[in-house]
Amino acid sequence: MEITTRQEKDATVVMVQGRIDAVTAPEFENHLSSLIEKGGRRFIINLGALEYISSAGLRSILATAKRLKAEQGDIRFSGLQGPVEEVFKISGFYSIFKIFDSDASAINDV
Repeated sequence: MEITTRQEKDATVVMVQGRIDAVTAPEFENHLSSLIEKGGRRFIINLGALEYISSAGLRSILATAKRLKAEQGDIRFSGLQGPVEEVFKISGFYSIFKIFDSDASAINDV
């Protein structure tokens, strides 16, 4: 898994490439926790290059979302496709989170 981060307007865009599974989910969650500790409150998670997400990955997303909610923050997703998009639909994440086609549309909605 590879994570890159950039600031755009008042949002932190986090691009995740590879897989978020039982092995990499703690790293993903720790990365986002570190960004929250540094003051990040608005996140756009771009999963366009994510090949796979397991239930451990979904749990790390929920844990991060819960923490952000307590901090009056927000998390949105962009670029979902293929198996990752299917997992989001089947798990009900489409009804829990705001999902966008692109980073730009997610940023404009912030």
